[in-house]
Amino acid sequence: MVKEFKYRGYTLEQLQTMSYETFISLLPSRMRRSLNRGLSREKMKLLEEVRKLKEGLIKAPLRTHARDMIILPVMVGLTIHVHNGKEFVPVEIKPEMIGHYLGEFAITNKKVVHGTPGIGASRSSLYVPLK
Repeated sequence: MVKEFKYRGYTLEQLQTMSYETFISLLPSRMRRSLNRGLSREKMKLLEEVRKLKEGLIKAPLRTHARDMIILPVMVGLTIHVHNGKEFVPVEIKPEMIGHYLGEFAITNKKVVHGTPGIGASRSSLYVPLK
């Protein structure tokens, strides 16, 4: 049996139908303060595009630089391409992501993978036979 998703005791359907102010009161203090102070122009634009995408007015994928946007219940089910400093990383929004920042899911650094040492990398590599 699959466990039903709940955020602070509310199901996803309840979260999507409740008012913006009521949802904000459920968030942790940092997110609550950020949303109470108002959204920047970039975040407002992203929310408008999310609404248009839900209505079917936009077909292209959403691309944003707003890594500090808090994931709201309206965004669940969408794929938003978040910029990580180099490229846009597709992030599929799931219910468990509500209340987190978009930037948490678009990692900005890669794992360091070192190659094999070449000639001149160390004193012992001077004696490696060349092919």
